[in-house]
Amino acid sequence: MITLRTGIQSSALRRTVFAPRLAPLQAKRPIDILNPQRRFSHYVAKPGSHWTLNDLESYNIHLEQQSALRFFGVQQLPEPAVDPELLNVRDARDMVQDHHAQLITLLDLAMVSRRDSGVPDFAVELFNILGYTDRGRVACRRLDHYFVMCGKRMRAKTHVCLMESPPKEIRLLLREDRRIRGPIIAQAQLVAAAVAAFTDNNVNRMADGRDLLAEKVMPGIIMVGTTPTFFKIPITETLTTHIRDGTYPPDITTVTFCQPPVPRPQRWEGMMPLDGRRQILRCYEAFKTVVGI
Repeated sequence: MITLRTGIQSSALRRTVFAPRLAPLQAKRPIDILNPQRRFSHYVAKPGSHWTLNDLESYNIHLEQQSALRFFGVQQLPEPAVDPELLNVRDARDMVQDHHAQLITLLDLAMVSRRDSGVPDFAVELFNILGYTDRGRVACRRLDHYFVMCGKRMRAKTHVCLMESPPKEIRLLLREDRRIRGPIIAQAQLVAAAVAAFTDNNVNRMADGRDLLAEKVMPGIIMVGTTPTFFKIPITETLTTHIRDGTYPPDITTVTFCQPPVPRPQRWEGMMPLDGRRQILRCYEAFKTVVGI
């Protein structure tokens, strides 16, 4: 859901977005207005890559896991709109079509844990094959986004983002998490990136003379190897204001997420086994509606 906010003074947005020289926060620490005895000690400006679950708690952001059917709002997952070769042939060497073989080769590389990860390259190629990209929508690697936290301009990184141009607008964020126990800290980093992407989108809207967004649900993905976790992250102007000022929001922001119903989730096998590949591709197909494709 997207809500437009009209009639804003452009100078007000500039104070919100470009505020590295704002006066420092007062010495007294913010308090939880729902529990005045509880004082947060970690209201400090930090880049998105340093966010943890404590930062989500500080800004009243809650995580809620849902089943795939509830998350996507369907009674059954749709079949993926891909060539049957991707669903029925496991290995790249046995494939007929070159672009399918290239995708599975990148999948193999992405499953290897190393410093120079192959996950972003795999994700970009996957988005191309699944139809997430077209002439006006591209998948970009390792872009920086900016937001204001506690009066300072901070950077948030994404490993891949889906960018629509024109207009220049971020539609989807993807971050990699190399830990095998699941996306814990990466969840907080993805939320920070969503806040920054929301801010960037409004900066671009202001530059183009378009109405600014008052709220938007930012779609996101966290990848562990080639296993995705899908997110819906609601960002509002009110939330970004509290993050900018270092204050506790009275309203809860609920971030929902789901993991694909693969046969052996505890193994983190990703898309290599054919049964898991089909289930993951079905989730990607259902996620198109969330992204707005």
